[in-house]
Amino acid sequence: MPETTLTDRTVEHQPAPAAILAAIGEVAYAWSTTDDTLAWGPNVADVLGVSAERIATGEAFRAFLDPAHRESRHRTVLDGGEADDGGRLYRIEYPFHPSGRKDGTRLWIEDVGRWYAGADGKAARAHGIVRVINERHERDERLAFLSRHDEVTGCLNRLHLVEVLRTCLARAVTGNEQIAFIVAAIDNFDTINEVYGFDAGDEVFAAVAQRMRSEVRSGDTIGRFSGGMLGLVLRNCNDEAMRSAALRFESSVRDGIVVTGPGSVAVTISSGGVLLPRHGRTAEEAMARAREALQLARNMGHGHFVPYTHSPGRQAQQRANAALSTELVAALRERRLSLAFQPVVDVETRALHFHEALVRINRPGEAAASDFAAFAERLGLIRLVDRHVLDLALDVLANTERHISINVSADTLSDTDWMGRLTDALAARPELAGRLVTEITETAMIKNLEEAATFVGHLHDAGVRVAIDDFGAGFSSFRNLRVLDVDIVKIDGSFIENLPRSPDDQVFVRILTELAKSFGITTIAEWVQDEETVEILRSFGVDAIQGRLTGFPTPG
Repeated sequence: MPETTLTDRTVEHQPAPAAILAAIGEVAYAWSTTDDTLAWGPNVADVLGVSAERIATGEAFRAFLDPAHRESRHRTVLDGGEADDGGRLYRIEYPFHPSGRKDGTRLWIEDVGRWYAGADGKAARAHGIVRVINERHERDERLAFLSRHDEVTGCLNRLHLVEVLRTCLARAVTGNEQIAFIVAAIDNFDTINEVYGFDAGDEVFAAVAQRMRSEVRSGDTIGRFSGGMLGLVLRNCNDEAMRSAALRFESSVRDGIVVTGPGSVAVTISSGGVLLPRHGRTAEEAMARAREALQLARNMGHGHFVPYTHSPGRQAQQRANAALSTELVAALRERRLSLAFQPVVDVETRALHFHEALVRINRPGEAAASDFAAFAERLGLIRLVDRHVLDLALDVLANTERHISINVSADTLSDTDWMGRLTDALAARPELAGRLVTEITETAMIKNLEEAATFVGHLHDAGVRVAIDDFGAGFSSFRNLRVLDVDIVKIDGSFIENLPRSPDDQVFVRILTELAKSFGITTIAEWVQDEETVEILRSFGVDAIQGRLTGFPTPG
């Protein structure tokens, strides 16, 4: 018996080429175009689900393809240009129906090979391999879909929604057509996400989109605008049609609950719309004005629609806001913010407790903080403002003997950079902490009580006192005074300015003062304007006062 070598044994146990191709979902073929014969590898039935006899000619194979792909395959394989001695490479993808029926099982095929020319220079034969690429094709189709559509709703994504808006608006401008753009928002969508979770929020949003999409006319477009908002482009639309469409969308959402994994949710939408090009000739104007109308609708409550109307006063305010936005950004960049100081004095002796440091923009006719603080929050710039104010305050503490208070926004309660700046500065100069008070508005505190309590704890650890500003405006429970462990309560000025003439305000201020004292908390009354008010506050036991009577904010 001849000796068997390792190489012999290796070759002996290697699978045949056809088995290899079958294992990876491929089959080879040779196609003679002169007589249209098509020879397949022995594994063709395993790969394509069709016997070689049924697809033994090019014409027979064509019968298993979609009509739309039959000619394109033929052109790609046989009419791909000139071939050299090595043939010409081709590659094409197309659907193949093993049953021969278009409504049957479909395989997506990748067909790769080379064709070779005969004596006349035309295709005479082709050698290639077809492989089943269903998974890859589905993945590619999914990626192509997601490039244009929102994954949650299946509607157009924002990029392509805006693209449709631009195209339709351009046609409307040149073709004397009127269109509408509507932005619809799910009411209380943030609350739904918070209570039920983001997965449930996605379920709600998908259901709302599906209901609204069922009401969209042929030729109109719906897409995800942002967050919990959908945008709709309505062709050939006037005022009445826009309002009718908006009410139809709202009704489709409102009539019936949305069932999610965690529970059932009743949903409403608010919407704002703008007619174009009457009230806007660019996509940017359309989006801004639709959102402006949406905000007016939301101000009315839930489930309302408001059409955009031109308002000179509103336009003037928007221009002023834009100017203030530009100025605020420039002031931050150029470090043109400064502090003005308003005294807080003892109600009995008028001795100074501390100064409240109020932020200003350095410009002719300085702007009060109320002119831009709320605006800075809407722009997302308030954290930068608060950080700059902290730097200014620490410089004042380091270079003077002043006792001061500074205000922080709700956003700063979670700003580790702000807290890091403070603790680093006090680690180097711990004696400064006793001269600093941090004021947090009541509404900011009750927005996230746990976060606020953590923030207050860090300030106390650093030796800094904490005041609740504008107390009473947010109608916080008195229990929160104990939970937050604050040192000072500043009674909102709206309860102080009419105190001598308002028995209700007197009751509120007196009870608040008594409770604060029982907790060992200092009380300060804001907006004090006259001595009559001071006498009432003194009789209630209020500790300190602040306002026009004791001094306006002054630079320095």
